[in-house]
Amino acid sequence: MENAPLFDELEHPWELLAELIEANNVELIIALLDQLNPSATALAVSRLSQPHQSSLLTLLSPEDAAEVIEDISDSQAVDLIEDLEPQQAAAILEELDSDHIADLLGELDEADANAIIDEMAPVEAEEARQFLQYEADTAGGLMISEYLDFRSDQSVQDVLDDFQTNRDEYTYYNVQYLYVTDENNQLEGVLRMRDLLFPVRTTRLHQLMIRTPYAIHVNASLDELRDFFEEHDLFGAPVINDNNELLGVVMPEAVEDAKRKRSVRQFLGFSGIIGGEEFRSMPLLSRSGRRLSWLSLNIVLNIIAASVIALYQDTLSAVIALAVFLPMVSDMSGCSGNQAVAVSMRELSLGLIRPKEVMRVLSKEASLGILNGITLGVLLALIAYLWKGNAFLGLVVGGALAVNTVVAVTLGGLIPLLLKRLKLDPALVSSPLLTTVTDMCGFFFVLSFATLVLDKL
Repeated sequence: MENAPLFDELEHPWELLAELIEANNVELIIALLDQLNPSATALAVSRLSQPHQSSLLTLLSPEDAAEVIEDISDSQAVDLIEDLEPQQAAAILEELDSDHIADLLGELDEADANAIIDEMAPVEAEEARQFLQYEADTAGGLMISEYLDFRSDQSVQDVLDDFQTNRDEYTYYNVQYLYVTDENNQLEGVLRMRDLLFPVRTTRLHQLMIRTPYAIHVNASLDELRDFFEEHDLFGAPVINDNNELLGVVMPEAVEDAKRKRSVRQFLGFSGIIGGEEFRSMPLLSRSGRRLSWLSLNIVLNIIAASVIALYQDTLSAVIALAVFLPMVSDMSGCSGNQAVAVSMRELSLGLIRPKEVMRVLSKEASLGILNGITLGVLLALIAYLWKGNAFLGLVVGGALAVNTVVAVTLGGLIPLLLKRLKLDPALVSSPLLTTVTDMCGFFFVLSFATLVLDKL
């Protein structure tokens, strides 16, 4: 590249990018972006001001703007697309793969998404509407429409001629298989690319195709897709509906990417970040709202837990040492409960347990909770006795920790299953709900046990 030396060893490429945007120097903007790797592009774009970000996509051609969109996260891309006119946004989206279009449109407000779709070419608009009707983490939400299908009575020569005629378009396709369909678009078979190399050119496709190929239902879940590709080492799989009509193709890398995004969502949910990914380049009020939506709920939950202390304030005033052990009992129990939550979440994601298997989880976790509860309770009782020399104090705090651990571990294992059955996201609700329960129960057990033997403390 002629301009490459100009951009060598740039520590802050976004500063130069901002200058080039202000100068409307499209040629050098493209040269700079070509030199940056995807992560560097994402960093540079995120450090631009909002007006500069909008100007960047406006200056670039739809093809070049689409390359920028591909290099940044979906959350960042949605923020940029929202600031564009629908016509310009539609032109950029049309340059992306169909599954990427569906991902971005799915994160936009319904009104904004429909406005953009209305500006797209009829074929692309119809595809976008079709893709949006499926859940994001299903075969329908992950499939692409860039595939090649032919009729069974066509010959090898017909296929090769089609390749030559449409070679410019097919260059951007990830073609590993060809699909054979009938006049009703029902899937009849599949051909590998190598199946076209050796047969006589007049050979018909029905003579070469693999009949009854592996296929995935359009509503297959992400876990089902993961299991499918672990069992079948394929470069892609056709997606069909109840009528065996070919709707698209899902790629294993799309499944892996969706699994990664789900893990990110779960991590953010456990961390109290609601509403998707957060970046410090986002507007202040938007970031504040995402965090406060969980923190505000947490205030209410903590008030509920703290109310238990208010009921036993006389006991707490009489034995000040209990105040030292209250957070220890609740925190230790909470840690045990979160371990159970993590195991249930993992088993749910791997398909090793089903939401209705409550009794199985109850028996497994209750037995483990009893064992761990007794062990931890004895340790804490010993610490309390060595500190204060009072066996009853040790019995109170140790017994409270033991009982609360059983409660926390059992609930920690069950809550994700129950939330899953209620079609709620376990990653978002399990942790704050469990924390409140373990705090409330921990305070209750310590203070109620202490009240029973108050004269011995």
